[in-house]
Amino acid sequence: MSYISKRAQSIPPSGIRKFFDLLLTMSDVISLGVGEPDFNTPWNVSVAGITSIEKGATSYTSNKGLEELRNLISSDLLSRYRLQYDPNDEIIVTGGVSEALDLAVRAVVDPGDEVLVADPCYVSYSPCVILAGGVPITLPCPEENEFRVTPEILMDKVTKNTKLLMFNFPNNPTGGVMDRDDLKAISDIIIDHDILLLSDEIYSELTYESRHVAPASLDPLWERTITLNGFSKAYSMTGWRVGYLCAPPEITAAALKIHQYVMLCAPTMSQYAAIEALQKAEEAKDRMVADFKMRRNLFVAGLNRIGLSCHLPKGAFYAFPSIESTGLSDEEFAERLLIEQQVAVAPGSAFGPSGVGHVRCAYAASREDLDEAVKRIGTFLESL
Repeated sequence: MSYISKRAQSIPPSGIRKFFDLLLTMSDVISLGVGEPDFNTPWNVSVAGITSIEKGATSYTSNKGLEELRNLISSDLLSRYRLQYDPNDEIIVTGGVSEALDLAVRAVVDPGDEVLVADPCYVSYSPCVILAGGVPITLPCPEENEFRVTPEILMDKVTKNTKLLMFNFPNNPTGGVMDRDDLKAISDIIIDHDILLLSDEIYSELTYESRHVAPASLDPLWERTITLNGFSKAYSMTGWRVGYLCAPPEITAAALKIHQYVMLCAPTMSQYAAIEALQKAEEAKDRMVADFKMRRNLFVAGLNRIGLSCHLPKGAFYAFPSIESTGLSDEEFAERLLIEQQVAVAPGSAFGPSGVGHVRCAYAASREDLDEAVKRIGTFLESL
């Protein structure tokens, strides 16, 4: 007899975990597999967290999060993206965006509801749907469409049971983006079929050619959109575990009930650090984004030069080259590249069916490491 629940049994382990476990056993590895900035948290932000501990601010906060932080989030979203969220009943500070994602899905998905998951996607999306009792439905976003959601593919997947559309733009793992015209093109379908939208915008500040457009800034979509964001990527605060969920009051109230029972509140010292980030870390963030853009340009050009076809990602810090020309599967490519040339990348199939035949390379690494990685990948290609 197994004591493990059927839902827990039904979700697979992360498709990228085995590569990270293998990586830990090796030396002289250039890792392009981990999805986090290689910059330290801005020092003034760290000091704010340290100071809060020194002052004894280590108790619980409001379930919703510190009022000062919610007010700053509200103002920041309004000034950057024309998003209007009331800090009192439309914003919850969470334990990273991962918790916000789980809260959002469990707040709106009932057993049997179909959830369209734009694919390729972050590895936790479909498992979160399954754990909520929903049915994840792959919504293909292939390279020929620049990894975007198109109205034609969306209409093909919508059924009477569709409850929610989940996507992440700028995208992990592809770096794809959705601009205002792209969002307008699918908005009528979302409205006509009474679908909710969950928009994970954790990479919103990491855009290179144009400013990020938040779906909820389109008036028809605000009332049916759950916006997720946080501090991990833009402010290099992955380990601080602080994010936020924004939605109309009915949805936020439901998510807050779950949050109260499973998390209570985001870490207090992390919330004080987040306040400092919003108030005084803009220049540090801008320098980091500019450096990522330079790395992107050099790294993607290098991949194309050695024979791996790679589109120019417009956001996040991932390149997603095709490896189909090698004749290897993406898992074989990633495993052999790691063993033979000590370069770690993630197989595209780990991010869903539309990622098959690609590998994800995080260019959140030094320029020296990126140059060396291109050389090693080139040597590997020559050996095939």
